Amino acid sequence: MWALVINPVSGQGKGTSVGRYVAGWLSQRKIPYTIVTGNSSVALTDHLSSFIQKNPTCAGVIAVGGDGLLHIILQKVVPAQIPFAIVPAGTGNDFVRTLGWDLEDLDRQLHAIATTEPTAIDLGLVDGEWFGAILSTGFDSIVNEKANTLSWPKGPMKYNAAIAIELPRFKPRHYEITLDDRTISTEAMLIAVANGRSYGGGMLVCPNANIADGLFDVMVLHPISKIEFLKVFPSVFAGTHVSHPAVEIVRSRTVKIESKAVAYADGERIGQLPVSAECIQGAIKSWVA
Repeated sequence: MWALVINPVSGQGKGTSVGRYVAGWLSQRKIPYTIVTGNSSVALTDHLSSFIQKNPTCAGVIAVGGDGLLHIILQKVVPAQIPFAIVPAGTGNDFVRTLGWDLEDLDRQLHAIATTEPTAIDLGLVDGEWFGAILSTGFDSIVNEKANTLSWPKGPMKYNAAIAIELPRFKPRHYEITLDDRTISTEAMLIAVANGRSYGGGMLVCPNANIADGLFDVMVLHPISKIEFLKVFPSVFAGTHVSHPAVEIVRSRTVKIESKAVAYADGERIGQLPVSAECIQGAIKSWVA
């Protein structure tokens, strides 16, 4: 028995249509499943918890949604050691990218889930909370805070609007970053602690991050002018920003960040700094392209 977890509001309703497609795909092949959903994240979490309690040896969890749904299911499947897959139906879908799947080729991904064994992948653990892709603080977290207050525009444009609002008044902050072998004391505009390669809908903030090496890639953007920031920003989608002299990337299994700032992981609010994160090698199994 599989759990088919559907977030109906992912991707402005895309979760419902993709979830219907996945359900049909499984039914045609006589693969047993139970649909788990909810009209809120709390309800969905409760329903998934109940399913896992009743089916502790289930074949796996197929989650239809985005990185927000990923964040929810990780908190449940990791303690139970149930393999999971995430089928893209959200706004960003960055963890699906990290796993190597083509966002448009659902059949290939579903075929792999149904016919192959999952493999062990790393996850991040920040103050007791699991995350799959990126833990970040700085300008992007401020943008997230603002975007969450905006009722218009919808979808990805909401974040562009938040950038336009926040960039003119943004100032770098001082951070203490404690790694395995050193402490970095610096002013920074953004810090990304990466298990996965991208966030924000395909921004390759740490293009060389590896979800099976037991280490985070930690990207620090040291202060640059706002004009320079606007010049550099588009290069993040190609991952070429890493050659900029203001960008520093180091690797570490553990990271502690201290500052007067807020942190997000997988697009979900973690809370005020300080935070401590650890890369847990082989934390869970999933299907990698």
